[in-house]
Formats: sequence, C-alpha cells, structure tokens
Amino acid sequence: MLEQYPFSSIMSILGIVLVTSFFITSSDSGSLVIDSITSGGKLDAPVGQRIFWALSEGAVAATLLLGGGLAALQTAAITTGLPFTIILFVMCFSLYKGLRQEMDEMDRIQRKKVRQSYEDVIKELLTKQQSSKQKTGL
Repeated sequence: MLEQYPFSSIMSILGIVLVTSFFITSSDSGSLVIDSITSGGKLDAPVGQRIFWALSEGAVAATLLLGGGLAALQTAAITTGLPFTIILFVMCFSLYKGLRQEMDEMDRIQRKKVRQSYEDVIKELLTKQQSSKQKTGL
C-alpha cells in the first residue's frame, strides 16, 4: 500500500506501530472503564481485576476474529452499538427540547425587560409633561 512512497518499508513499520499502539491504548481504556464500573466506581480497583477484564476483552475479540473473521467482529460491534445509537438520538432530541425551552424563557425575559424599559420611558415622559404643564399653568 505504501510502495509508491519513499521509505516504504519504514513507513509500513511506523504504520504498524501506530495501529498497534492505538489498539493497545483503546483496549487499556476499555478495560479501565469496565473495571471501574464493575468495582462500583472505584478508580483504584485491584490490578488483577483490571488484568482479568483486559484478557477477557482480548479473548472475545480473538474468538470473534477466529470464528467469523472481521465480518463477525463488525457484526458484533454494530449489534452492540445500535441500542446506544437509539439512546443517543433520544438524548439529542431531549437536548434540543431543553435548549429550545431555555431560549424561549430567555426571549420571554428579554421581552419583559424591553417592555419594562418602554414603560419606564413613557412614565418619565408623562411625568415631565405633567410637571411642564404645572409650571406653565402657574
């Protein structure tokens, strides 16, 4: 894939190292999250428990790859991700609805302030007009 570029063998090795480090850090992060959830939210759970989750995660991925190849792994990812997609859509709608309510409330407050300032200006003008009538009428 990188044969057309200069230093293709170095670039291939670098690409493999980067992809490997990505998968390792992603797996480690996933293991940390699963470990934190299963330990009741503690961040300093036993190391053995985290190793168990990392090995379990790796075993599931290896089994899926060996059993059905990449298609089985992709199917499992889509199957587990679909319910979260629905939840995300509901959350997006709820966020939109909440932001819309907040914007409507802010608009209502702004209109009230503008109305109050107009009322204050009108009262001030009426007061000036009445005081000027009293001065001229005296």
